[in-house]
Amino acid sequence: MVSSFYISIITSKHYLHSKFKTIYNITFIASISLYKLNLQLQKLVKENFKEKMENMFRLIDNDQEAATNRCIWVNGPVIVGAGPSGLATAACLREQSVPFVVLERADCIASLWQKRTYDRLKLHLPKQFCQLPKMPFPESFPEYPTKRQFIDYLESYASRFDISPKFNECVQTARFDETSGLWRVKTVSDAESTRTEVEYICRWLVVATGENAERVMPEIEGLSEFTGEVVHACDYKSGEKFAGKKVLVVGCGNSGMEVSLDLANHFAKPSMVVRSSVHVMPREIMGKSTFELAMKMLKWFPLWLVDKILLVLCWFVLGNIEKYGLKRPKMGPMELKSAKGKTPVLDIGALEKIRSGKIDVVPGVKRFNGNRVELVNGEELDVDSVVLATGYRSNVPYWLQESEFFAKNGFPKTAIGNSGWKGRTGLYAVGFTRRGLSGASMDAVNIAQDIGSVWKLETKQPTKRSTASHRRCISQQF
Repeated sequence: MVSSFYISIITSKHYLHSKFKTIYNITFIASISLYKLNLQLQKLVKENFKEKMENMFRLIDNDQEAATNRCIWVNGPVIVGAGPSGLATAACLREQSVPFVVLERADCIASLWQKRTYDRLKLHLPKQFCQLPKMPFPESFPEYPTKRQFIDYLESYASRFDISPKFNECVQTARFDETSGLWRVKTVSDAESTRTEVEYICRWLVVATGENAERVMPEIEGLSEFTGEVVHACDYKSGEKFAGKKVLVVGCGNSGMEVSLDLANHFAKPSMVVRSSVHVMPREIMGKSTFELAMKMLKWFPLWLVDKILLVLCWFVLGNIEKYGLKRPKMGPMELKSAKGKTPVLDIGALEKIRSGKIDVVPGVKRFNGNRVELVNGEELDVDSVVLATGYRSNVPYWLQESEFFAKNGFPKTAIGNSGWKGRTGLYAVGFTRRGLSGASMDAVNIAQDIGSVWKLETKQPTKRSTASHRRCISQQF
């Protein structure tokens, strides 16, 4: 009995030992498998991390090889627009040692001047009122520089202040992120047949797209069925191809007047549509710029008195223009400019063509019918071509997601005065105060000083930075 008992114990011991050995082997094999799996996962993670790092450094070194979606952190402000306003702001920021990035949807600076203006265009004001901060026009330039001279000046300006805009980047949206306290500016570029989306993250946003970003196309009955050529003034280059043709010019501002003059000089037969009242003033009075004369008088006299004096002088120089269909507004020219931003027309020869009958003045258009146009007075005209000198508008409402500082018309709600250039949350506007290039220059100086004071206080850098710096990172979907 005893031996049988011990045999049973020994047998049970061998059985349990066998079971434990089997469990140990299974556990060991599972541990090895898990270890190998862990090594594979680590290798995969390292490879992914390496790939991400390579992508990030590739973004820094070679934009052409970068991923199509990117996120870029900008140390300083982002400036939207590389026209005169944007360039002036960038130059002033450079002087303040503040880094920046300039975004431009076109492939050149000042695209309005380079691509959307007629050949004969000159500055309407003397050059001292049109120069940008820190750099006057060359002394060799005439009093009223030509289009080509002004473009050359702007290109020299960008070169001098080392301004290199990011061309072909069209801003799609710009919004302030309340959580981070930063601006997020998303752009799209279709350059070189590659669509690239970039998001810029910045503390300050400067809107420099200006008053004339988009053409205004009027809705006139029958215009779409007009059988002749229809062009906007931004696509008009010269009246040479319109020689001998009857051309209807819709609009009587500075562009409408000058296009009509150019057409008449090229032996076309222009009819200029004047729908409302307009102030026509000589560009110069007794050899002095009318604008310069007005600015000097405003230093000594109230605005209403300056307007009275100007209108008397205009009457002596131009005579009674109302008999030619050009009615003056009840509000004076300077008051109208100040209150509504409507610029007086500075005559450079169009009025003489009107007097001689080479430019016809007609009332508003009621409708088009084939190649004929019916006017609001019932008169009908045969027309070969139409030039729409109907102006431009701001495009800010299409991309800026903000309604506190900017109004629905794309202008700051307080567009005239010192508060017209600064909003809240790091938002600025340059070139919207309806004071021309001189006003844009004043805005640029104020903006750069405002940002520069904060930048210097926070960075405490005693010396200037020679180049704008910004860090880049892999874009993320938020």
